[in-house]
Amino acid sequence: MKKTGTLLILFSLLLLVGCRWGKDRLNIDVSHIKIPETKIHRYDRDLFKVPVNDLQKGLGKLLPEYRYFLGDHLTDTAKLSQMMNYLQNPRNIDFYQACQKKYTDLSSIEKGLNDAFRHYRYYFPDEKIPSVYSYVSGGDYQHPVMISDSVVILALDDYLGKTFSPYFSDGLPMYKVQRMTADNIVPDIMKALLTIKYPYDPMAVNMLESMIDAGRHLYLMDAVMPAVSANLKIGYTPAQYKWAEENESHIWASMIENQMLYSADARMINIFMSDGPFTSEFARESPPRLGEWIGWNIVKAYMKHHKEVTLPELMQEKDAQKILTMSGYKPEK
Repeated sequence: MKKTGTLLILFSLLLLVGCRWGKDRLNIDVSHIKIPETKIHRYDRDLFKVPVNDLQKGLGKLLPEYRYFLGDHLTDTAKLSQMMNYLQNPRNIDFYQACQKKYTDLSSIEKGLNDAFRHYRYYFPDEKIPSVYSYVSGGDYQHPVMISDSVVILALDDYLGKTFSPYFSDGLPMYKVQRMTADNIVPDIMKALLTIKYPYDPMAVNMLESMIDAGRHLYLMDAVMPAVSANLKIGYTPAQYKWAEENESHIWASMIENQMLYSADARMINIFMSDGPFTSEFARESPPRLGEWIGWNIVKAYMKHHKEVTLPELMQEKDAQKILTMSGYKPEK
């Protein structure tokens, strides 16, 4: 009896460990991963400190750290004039002052980036870790994050929060403004970085292919930011994320009943995959991009059941039907 009891205990422990491994596949220890520690270069702060009455000399002092922005020559009078206009523009000054008030310190963002970059290096050991620079765009809302030549350029004034009045006077909708917060900086940077490594599939022609492609990219976000709230990865508010969770089976049933999965109808794909205040096929409380949300859950189920599949292999797998079939996806009612 003692031997039987011991075997039962051991078997139970193995089950628990197996469940834990399955659940924590992406919660890996990256403390040993060596990367250059990220320190955000405050081009926004240092540039506006330059005295405009001695611009060329002041910019010369910044040149060693900010050569990427300033170039090799500071003798071009036309470029100096453009810089003068930029620094004296009242809108740019207002945005700069708001950035300095809100972001006196970026250490929490740097910490989040360092953790994400360690995960990124773990999965993609040959990839270079980019340098990060912040600047004031003066309201370039289309490009909050730009990446070029292993350099991340962060428009810090695109993350001044939901109470920053110029966002509304500039006509930005609330569904965009609610994502223009400090919490979204690290997810936005990692999304931009991962999209360069794995661009979205231009050959996706139906709803399922679009959903799975978007879901694979969100799973990458899970991998490099396992501790970040799921709603931030997909760009939902907590309330929107909760609605999606509570209505997952209803969303999936609606897609199946209305034969949406294999539809190539651009209008229908747009409804489920494009950004907006909500998904028009459902309640106004619903989040946008519900096709992306369902695709994410399908990919998570697929990776949970196929632990032999690596991240690169997942991103190289173009057969959306195979991923759906092998995922065993079936949301609970």
